[in-house]
Amino acid sequence: MMSCELCKTTSETLLWRSGLCRVVLVEDADYPGFCRVIWNRHVKEMTDLNDGEQHALMNVVFAVESAIREVMQPDKINLASLGNMTPHLHWHIIPRYALDKHFPYPIWGTPQRAGIPKPPLDWQVRLAKSICQRLQ
Repeated sequence: MMSCELCKTTSETLLWRSGLCRVVLVEDADYPGFCRVIWNRHVKEMTDLNDGEQHALMNVVFAVESAIREVMQPDKINLASLGNMTPHLHWHIIPRYALDKHFPYPIWGTPQRAGIPKPPLDWQVRLAKSICQRLQ
């Protein structure tokens, strides 16, 4: 669907891709390590996928979560599949920290504090490598 922003090629950093879905790094200075898993085909809901596709997608989501936990060492991970603004199946995998800008509330809410992220050295390279290793 050409009007769908997730159907188009974007400038987001591609970390991994298969024939079914892709993993991109979300450019958000407040949440380093924030990734999005995007289903390649334009569908709205998880139940638009067959059982095998559902399992394949969730395996990618869990692999990305695991890689983020290893590399970023967050206090918590938020998983979200909303699609209210962009009705194209995708998952947000968001590393959260006790002192981040919105904690303990959702990142789309009212900020609670300034929040100054301190990502580990070389985290982008390490995260991409960890995701690819898990999805080989």
